[in-house]
Amino acid sequence: MFNYFERVVIKQILGSDYLKKLNSIWNFYAPIYNLFMHFNKKAYAKMNANIRKIIKDKTVLEIATGTGLIANNVADSAKKMTATDFAEKMIKEAQKANKNSNLTFQLEDATNLTFQDQSFDVVIISNALHVIPAPEKALAEIKRVLAPDGILIAPNFVHENLPGTSKFMSKLLNAAGIAFEAKWDFNGYVKFLHDNGFDVKKKTLIKAMIPLAYTECLLIS
Repeated sequence: MFNYFERVVIKQILGSDYLKKLNSIWNFYAPIYNLFMHFNKKAYAKMNANIRKIIKDKTVLEIATGTGLIANNVADSAKKMTATDFAEKMIKEAQKANKNSNLTFQLEDATNLTFQDQSFDVVIISNALHVIPAPEKALAEIKRVLAPDGILIAPNFVHENLPGTSKFMSKLLNAAGIAFEAKWDFNGYVKFLHDNGFDVKKKTLIKAMIPLAYTECLLIS
């Protein structure tokens, strides 16, 4: 696993070609993404139930929404929700299922958001930090746009005593071009969030295709 400095250097060396490759991978899988994530249906249902309670009547940002599996299922609880992704075809797939008047989708780079400081009560980033080349930079942007008393919800796949099926799926994803830039175990992921300015107030491991660390965090003052 590369550290932050190494990932930034790699990104700078490879430049736009590297980002274009990542973008093309996610655009390619957008039409079939929901079929793949069907294996995590129960985990997402449990996650969404928690999220709905947290975002009630709040202004919410979701980063790396993908096909909107979270946003389209929880937005009706929020005051207003903006769901973002850097892959255009993911956004198009998400928009197809949008039935919420308070939910909008738009293209954004998680490491260079266009939103104003302290503009959201809740930020959600699910199953993305492990595939972002510079996850620390994404968390820095989240800190910038999150209100001082805001909440970060950051569920993420972790490599926690992976059973055989999970190991197979991890290798399959890697073979498909979806590489895990970081492979945290549960405690390692919690520490990563804390080291980057977030106090993890709630944490639980949810059974999924690959174990899912569900976390709710506050900013460290």
